[in-house]
Order: sequence, then structure tokens, then C-alpha cells
Amino acid sequence: MVTALVSGAARLRSVPGLAVREHEPLARHTRFSIGGPARIYAEASTPDALRQALAAAAQSGLAVNVIGGGSNLIVSDSGFDGLVLRYTASRIHQPEPGLLQAEAGADLQALVDRSIDLGLANLHTMTGIPGTVGGAVYGNAGAYGHSVSETLASATFLDAGTIRTFDNAACQFTYRESIFKRRKDWIILCATFRLPSGDAAALRATADGILTTRNQKYPPEMKCAGSIFKNLILAELPATVQTRVPPSVIREGKVPSAWFLEQVGAKGLRRGAIEVASYHANLLYNTGTGSSEDLRALITELKQRVFNDFSLVLEEEVQYVG
Repeated sequence: MVTALVSGAARLRSVPGLAVREHEPLARHTRFSIGGPARIYAEASTPDALRQALAAAAQSGLAVNVIGGGSNLIVSDSGFDGLVLRYTASRIHQPEPGLLQAEAGADLQALVDRSIDLGLANLHTMTGIPGTVGGAVYGNAGAYGHSVSETLASATFLDAGTIRTFDNAACQFTYRESIFKRRKDWIILCATFRLPSGDAAALRATADGILTTRNQKYPPEMKCAGSIFKNLILAELPATVQTRVPPSVIREGKVPSAWFLEQVGAKGLRRGAIEVASYHANLLYNTGTGSSEDLRALITELKQRVFNDFSLVLEEEVQYVG
């Protein structure tokens, strides 16, 4: 393994457009500020640099984990003994009226702001969601009635060295899911959105209101990933559970995971420096020097409590590395 790492690092350093660092603390690249070092960490600024980096890793026998902005990652305390690769290309442009295209490494907020400035609607409700455009497509991000799947026209991705493009249907979007979550070897390069016209001033006003609410719930300085668990589709719940859910908590056919967590006493639970917010049962955050071990243990406890009471298995929105 040592030989593979040495030869892999050497190959990677020879790739144009690839910035390589060794023993990079992954806590610097996650919202939780948790995670041990990546043996090799690299940022690719072009599709060709990304392709060559993956080829070099394969030739050296290195394990690879591709990340985005790290907003939804829980990284092991021991880090990742291989290559952690991030695609950083971030151009946003308008190829034609009604369309907006963004490279996967662009901040989602930059895309939201650009759409508002152009008077294009339906991305404005995603203001304040951290992470990259690639991560948003990967997880079909959304908020306040709109999601990526509603407006995405196409996604271009790298598949074993070949650049391919899928239309919306081929991306197989469902609630907080896409085909890219099942095919982690496919790496999103850019996304094109088809957006209806809107009034820029009204869109900005709505976005500002959403951002104020979001920042009250998830302060920018809070070391968290937002909601830990996906909400549940009411129609997919067992009838015995549906009857226990008050109609007042149902939103757009979904039951917030926070409601189930509240019923089992999640608020304020703590393990080490990891705590469940006292005002939001689906918000876990690092109060200081939290560990991945404690974070995972608390997530496991919450899932077990809900299963014991409701016979439901909550599903994480977060992704694990290492």
C-alpha cells in the first residue's frame, strides 16, 4: 500500500490542472469540521485533469473518494487512506434565454444568486443551502417546494473517462435521490437548468426571507450538515403509523423526520461534543471538538429509538467517508 501511495502521489503531481496535497485534514473540508486526514487530497480544475487523476489512481491501485463542498459529509476520525478528489470548475453562464448552466464545482448559492439576477425563478428557494451544484444534483437538493429535479434539463458527467450527458428522466430523480447516488463512479461535471421567468426583485425578496429563516435555524457558523435524516413520504408509511401523525405536521405529503425524533425524546441529547439541537430534533451539530465516532453513535441511537417506537428506519441525508 505504501508503494501504491508513493507512486500514486508522483503520478498525480504530474497531471496539469491538478493541485495535490498529502495528509490533508478532511475536517477542513466538511461542515461538521470533523474528519482525519486524506493520505492524498487533490483538486481538479478541468474535466481532463479529473479524468487523468482517476486514471492515475487506478494505475496505482489507490482507493478514490470524490467529494463536493463537504456540506453533507461525515468523515471517519481516521480519515481516508487513499485519494480524496474534488472537482473545482465553477463557471456559470447562460447559453440561451431561459437556460442557466453551471459547472459542478460552483457554489450552489452562486447559481441561485445568478438566477435571481437574471430574473429566472425556481432556484431562489434554495438560497442558503450550502454545497456545490454537483452535490445538489447528486442529492436532488431542494427546499420550500422546489427541488433540482423540477428544473434540471440535463447533467453532464464523467463515466470511466468518457463524457456523457443525461436528460432529466435519465437522472432518475426521486426525493433526495438520483442515479448518481447509486453510481458513485459517475462524476457530475456540469448541469443545465431550464427556468421560468420571474420578477428579480420579488425573487430576491422571497430568497432573503428564506435566508433569514434558514440562518436562524442553521446559523452559518454552526458546525452541522443541516438536517441529518430525510423526511418521510406519508403515503409510504404503514397505516398504523399514518394514524399517529397529526395532520398539522404534514407538509407537501411528507412527514418531517424531526416529528418522529421529537416523539422519542431526541432534543438535547448529547454524546461527547455532538448534540441534538434543543429547538430542532433533526439537527445534530458539533459543539467544539466533536468526533466522527460520537456523531455516528448518536445517529445510531436516534435511529434505534425511532425504530423501537414506530418500526421505521430513518434514512440519513448525510454521506459517510472512511
